[in-house]
Amino acid sequence: MTPILELSGVTKTFGRAHELATVLRNVDLTVREGDFVSIIGYSGTGKSTLINLIAGLLKPSAGSAMMDGKTIDGPGPERGIVFQNYSLLPWLTVSENVRLAVDQLFPDKSARERKEHTARYVDMVKLTPASHKYPKELSGGMRQRVSVARTLAANPRILLLDEPLSALDALTRATLQDEIADIWHKNRTTVIWITNDPDEALLVADRVIPLLPGRDGATLGGEISVNIPRPRLRNEVLKSLEFKDLKLQLVETLLNAKRDTAPTVTKKLAAPDILPEDLAHRRASSLFNRPTPRRRSQLEREELSIEAS
Repeated sequence: MTPILELSGVTKTFGRAHELATVLRNVDLTVREGDFVSIIGYSGTGKSTLINLIAGLLKPSAGSAMMDGKTIDGPGPERGIVFQNYSLLPWLTVSENVRLAVDQLFPDKSARERKEHTARYVDMVKLTPASHKYPKELSGGMRQRVSVARTLAANPRILLLDEPLSALDALTRATLQDEIADIWHKNRTTVIWITNDPDEALLVADRVIPLLPGRDGATLGGEISVNIPRPRLRNEVLKSLEFKDLKLQLVETLLNAKRDTAPTVTKKLAAPDILPEDLAHRRASSLFNRPTPRRRSQLEREELSIEAS
């Protein structure tokens, strides 16, 4: 099967010629239709840079990024992206925010068809009762649902999720993880999910690939296959020995990479330039008459002549 997405030797640098900073180095990635891939790494490693390269918002400094065998030369509706922030228009309701994307991408549909299409995706993220509300009236989790619905309504072939749940509380985050995984299970849209949470990566994806830091840029490590059957019941999966083993493998891979790139500093330590007080002499009765501590550098050099016997 021909890959839907293929990155080959992708390197991305920023800055001017004399002060270039390499963020990504020799990144190779192959994604096939229907894959659910999670890319995990430390903050600041270059995860968002990688997702922006796939989305076409950035171009590689070296190497190639291709979709369906063609070079990615800019953004396109076939690659929908959900950012960390919600990016909703505050003066539009839930339905109107989703409808805005539908109207732009499907102008040939009738008004009724676009309305039904919008309602379907609003319902898919369980927001039909709140479809008339504005973003300021929604919780953070509900706003992110709107963002997901708007992206899915564009019928992208690849859904790109750039740490979409990082700003949410733990309970809301867990709920949305399960809901997005369930939506993928029903629709089989190709998903690339960026995260820094090992539990999240292993719970939602079938392939987990660590983005490992390096002294001259980050690169992808060996993938970890997650063969836990779907649908995955959170309480059962978290207790399973297979999940614990996969998490241990993933965490050790990330920690080892971080340890290998930790900067080392060599310091030369000098002994204090002070000699202990001579207790054979009486202490001065007055603080002002007390002699200052002797220092090695203040000692006078003495020359001794020794007569040979």
